[in-house]
Amino acid sequence: MTTFIKSLGVSLAALATLVLTLPLTMSAASGVRIIQTNSAGDSVHIIDAATNKVVAEIPGIERAHGAQASPDGNWMWISNEADNTVDVISTKTMTVTKKIPLSGHPNNLAITPDGRKLYVAIAQAPGALDVIDTAKQTKVRTISVHGGVHNTYVTPDGKYAVAGMVGARNITVVDTKTDMPVWTHYFDLGIRPMAFDANPDGSTRRAYAQLSEFNGFAVVDFATRKEVARITYPEVPADKRTEGHGGNTSHGIAVTPDNRTLVANSSINSIVYVYSLPDLKLLGQAAVGHSPNWITLTPDGKFAYISLAGANSVAVLDIKAVKVVTEIKTGGQVPKRNATMVVTQ
Repeated sequence: MTTFIKSLGVSLAALATLVLTLPLTMSAASGVRIIQTNSAGDSVHIIDAATNKVVAEIPGIERAHGAQASPDGNWMWISNEADNTVDVISTKTMTVTKKIPLSGHPNNLAITPDGRKLYVAIAQAPGALDVIDTAKQTKVRTISVHGGVHNTYVTPDGKYAVAGMVGARNITVVDTKTDMPVWTHYFDLGIRPMAFDANPDGSTRRAYAQLSEFNGFAVVDFATRKEVARITYPEVPADKRTEGHGGNTSHGIAVTPDNRTLVANSSINSIVYVYSLPDLKLLGQAAVGHSPNWITLTPDGKFAYISLAGANSVAVLDIKAVKVVTEIKTGGQVPKRNATMVVTQ
């Protein structure tokens, strides 16, 4: 089984009772799956992107902040906020096989394209990136960075891990070969979700960073290490704002695999915006439902799955048409982070 995964997972408390509520298992299925967590619930829902139906539910998972999976599809790695661990899950049995202690309270995590290293955001002061050797399934290093880390990513070429800080208001870039910080860029606002695009040679072109209480995103040129633009979404009249949207003003951003399109959420008015790359021309916008929070894309870049934290559902956006084609009720509570998984036999 070969798998391209960006993923989600499970906690040890569910070890004895972890089951899929439908007979479909990840290892037995073929195709694209969307994995949707529930920040105020205790389960993860799995959506079949071919039918846009919830095909499985993994119960008993509390405070799973972020997740990744091995490229071969055998393991899932879940940052567990309740236990300050990374939980290792066998995707064949869908059970927790090990809990890896961390240096502090975790948030998100990211895996290198070769699957050999996992970088875990440590939000607890003074902040760090913990490095997991996935073959040994152990923490091998803690990298000091400039503040408590909320989200971490690995660039498309796998050469850098990028840590984003809310309180310290910076991104710190780490060389994944040496695990040493190589540069830092400071902003005037905290760093929220990020996305990256690539040059024709595969190297990282730009980082797109959503910022605390800013309805838009900043653009950082990776080569010059400088902010080159700040994109503000269209003005939102007071009577059009989403009441009780919660979370950050702008939360959820993704770049299509062909590096030609950027999709970005605005929680303040429950709109998703689509921009062309690299010129950042606004192509269109669509209302997606209450409080969009996170975005994951299908591997072909045609559809965006957008978690709706205020609606307990997931919107499916046709990116080219900039149109919502369906909304999937997950049955969860406050769905936030989601991920795409492709399973082939």
